[in-house]
Amino acid sequence: FEESVPALGSFDKTAGESLAKAPSSTSWFVVALRESYQAGDGKFLNNGWMLELPHPVSKITWDNYAAVSDRTAKSLNVDDGDFIIIQTGNRKLEIPAFVQPGAADNTVTIELGFGRKVVGIVGTGVGFDAGKLMSEKGGYSPWIYEASSVTKGNGSYKLASTMEHHLFDNKLTANAAQKRKIIQEGTVEEYRKNPDFLNAPRPKEEESLYHNHPYPGVKWGMIVDLNKCIGCGDCVIACVSENNIPIVGKDQVLVSREMQWLRVDRYYSGTIEEPVVSNQLMLCQQCDNAPCENVCPVAATTHSPDGLNQMIYNRCVGTRYCSNNCPYKVRRFNFFNFRDHFRDHFQQSQLFSLVNNPEVTVRSRGVMEKCTFCIQRIMNARSQAIHEHREFKGSDVTTACQDACNTNAIIFGDENDKNSIIHKYRNHELAYYVLEELNTRPNVTYLAKLRNTETEVA
Repeated sequence: FEESVPALGSFDKTAGESLAKAPSSTSWFVVALRESYQAGDGKFLNNGWMLELPHPVSKITWDNYAAVSDRTAKSLNVDDGDFIIIQTGNRKLEIPAFVQPGAADNTVTIELGFGRKVVGIVGTGVGFDAGKLMSEKGGYSPWIYEASSVTKGNGSYKLASTMEHHLFDNKLTANAAQKRKIIQEGTVEEYRKNPDFLNAPRPKEEESLYHNHPYPGVKWGMIVDLNKCIGCGDCVIACVSENNIPIVGKDQVLVSREMQWLRVDRYYSGTIEEPVVSNQLMLCQQCDNAPCENVCPVAATTHSPDGLNQMIYNRCVGTRYCSNNCPYKVRRFNFFNFRDHFRDHFQQSQLFSLVNNPEVTVRSRGVMEKCTFCIQRIMNARSQAIHEHREFKGSDVTTACQDACNTNAIIFGDENDKNSIIHKYRNHELAYYVLEELNTRPNVTYLAKLRNTETEVA
């Protein structure tokens, strides 16, 4: 049997010559419109969970903006939050600018779906309506237009970001995540030549103020594969939904009081023109030598027999010593009763209470909270195993973030089970802990990202 091979057609190299070439003038701009990551085409603008989700690239919440390159921002004499006026034909929009590393020069990128006139209480007054720049006539496509002018406007606007925009200019902070081994990466070729190239040994048995915790049964742990994580934030929304995490609003995000237990850190390295982007899931590391536990004066944070840093909300008096002592900065404090503080008691309505997970305590003002490895799911699975008169296994439990991950980048289970996937990955040559030199002995393990660089591909 011979399989027939279809004949390949010829490629006409002159076909591209008929396309119009972009003007070389620095005063010429392209406006690129796209659907919003948080609000979609506008149908999610009244969803506070989505609006408070940090944008996967800019980490901005509660707004859209005009993303421009560093060189373009300098040519317009604008900085983050400064208003710019964009005109396409007889249509005009004034919107704050945001300097986006890696953006194309002379291109203004804006997300749609914001600035709706008819919307619920959450979406009222959120963002800017970029749809007014669209037209049935003109434009290279329904989403790409030539701007007749882009100029600096008057005044500025506060954009609520959950992370530093970029750290390229300061020599002390440039590539800090790589220097401090918060992010550990390599190339495929490095790994092929030397699988142990990370040189990241496990924490050694050293003298410590902490005593070793015995784990005779199950010991919970998590693996985050940075090769699979795309930084989408689905896990963040799943965690918010599962654990009754309140919406705090833009005013609180501006002062770094967001309540999400799980975040996706985005780090830049390289240059602002061609940045290298690294994403890292960051949550409570459930340390064996937990710095938070020994400073709590009321024993509100304790260590469980299965390796969890527990939170006992009824004991917490809000000293915040644990947050100050946590090197990973993953603890959240209720400065207000955010369900009452946000949008005229919106989250205390009877309708919104139907959204809450009945298995999880609804916290109020003055307590510290953080990731619990979905303790409610662990307890339910343990109860089910007892009811069925069988052994309780680590494979009986999945966390909310694990279930939501589209790329299966999160693995949860029993570290003591030597036949489990988590035990294999925890002892993998690409496995490392964040800030390992502190000897906190985290139970969240990361698998280093391997990149195919241009030199290797060639």
